[in-house]
Order: sequence, then structure tokens, then C-alpha cells
Amino acid sequence: VSTQSTGSPRQSINPVIMSSLSFEQAAERVKVLKNKPSNDVLLNLYGLYKQATVGDNTGSQPWAVQMEARAKWDAWTTQKGKSTEQAKSEYVALVEGLVAAE
Repeated sequence: VSTQSTGSPRQSINPVIMSSLSFEQAAERVKVLKNKPSNDVLLNLYGLYKQATVGDNTGSQPWAVQMEARAKWDAWTTQKGKSTEQAKSEYVALVEGLVAAE
């Protein structure tokens, strides 16, 4: 049995690309959950998704009377400082938990 590398492209797959694919799959999977998550969970998912795809929230804070916009802004701002990879990882873990609970 040979222990030498075959040079197969599969052996050199970039883990960042794999993580990104897992994130994209999770983003699609969350759209078809059988049970709708609570608003708090949905806001957490939103904040992690925005942090993973855009980065830190730099927009101005919506007025308190704009409840939905304010809740989303707060959820995203809560994730401030997290790296793209950390936000993606937490997002995927949260979706996996939701899928497992179905």
C-alpha cells in the first residue's frame, strides 16, 4: 500500500471554501425549516448572516418607533467584531441545531 500523496485535487481543498459552502447550504436550509424559529432566534440568524456577509454594522441606528428595522439593526450590531469565519461558523451551528430539532 502506497502512502505517497497522489496529488489529487481533493486533497488540497481549501477549508475556507468548504466552510463558505457549508454556510451557503445553511442559508438555503434555514429557508425551508418545518418549524418557524422564535423571533429571537430569527434575529440572531439575521445578525450572524449580516456579520458573515457584510461585516460590522456601520449604518445609523433606526428610530425606536421603527421596531423591525431597529430589532434587525440591534441584532447585527450585537455581532460586531466577529470575524467572517466566526460568524459563519456560529450561523451554521445554529441552523444545524434548528434542523436537528425538527
